[in-house]
Amino acid sequence: MKHFTKSILISEEQAGFKKTSVTASLDAYILDSISVCEDRKRPAVIICPGGGYGHLSDREGEPIAMQFLAMGYHAFVLYYSLVPDGFPYPQMELAMAVSMVRSMATEYQIDPEKIVVAGFSAGGHLACSLGAFWNQSFLYGPIGLTPEDIRPNGMILAYPVISAGPSCHFGSFINLLGSRAEDEAIRHLVSLEHQVGPHTPSTFIWHTSSDDAVPVKNSYLLADALTDHGVSVEMHIYPTGCHGLSLANKEVSGEDGKFIVPSCQSWIPLAKTWLENLL
Repeated sequence: MKHFTKSILISEEQAGFKKTSVTASLDAYILDSISVCEDRKRPAVIICPGGGYGHLSDREGEPIAMQFLAMGYHAFVLYYSLVPDGFPYPQMELAMAVSMVRSMATEYQIDPEKIVVAGFSAGGHLACSLGAFWNQSFLYGPIGLTPEDIRPNGMILAYPVISAGPSCHFGSFINLLGSRAEDEAIRHLVSLEHQVGPHTPSTFIWHTSSDDAVPVKNSYLLADALTDHGVSVEMHIYPTGCHGLSLANKEVSGEDGKFIVPSCQSWIPLAKTWLENLL
């Protein structure tokens, strides 16, 4: 396996306002070719950890990448911009990450038509933003790309932040929007149940009913909107489990075992089957 990091640079002119945080980066985990199938092109998954757009959860980065590597996927973890560098900085960075991975197709035997974005919590909002906005000029235009450069081929969303409406995770939108958080027009724009459409890629969602940080209604709102637009959706709602479960196993849990929920661990093989059917 090859492991390396690439910087993602977006100028203030491209984003439209001053940038203050550190440079975003993309950690790559590239599987070596199998000698009996040297020309094999592998799918890729770009992972967006959560953290309310205020920090990035280590539990939702490399441990997730290792799971996708085991499935035979190249894996990438995006360390995107955080507060005070809000919308659309992170969205542009993810768009650039998809384009970057697509540009690696020949060098690293990546199938450019099999690039999936996976997001957890606020990272789910980021991943879903690309699924909603990849064909919008405000996203691809300033960074000099085309819609096809940045289009994801599927989305995996774990307990995602979706709506800036009554069921919102308020802190995520304060961090994402800053002083614009009270602007109804911008809140509508980042409420993704209103922005997805027939162009949005097939989506896998999982959440828990007992999530007391990001209400499960976020996932229901998104699933309803996608279904209304004829987008294929697979959704799994588990009855119990706190927010931020990640793999829901011992590997990502602290000493108190808070994040160990055996029933929720099934999302991993379910996502694997979904990906095999999708790609």
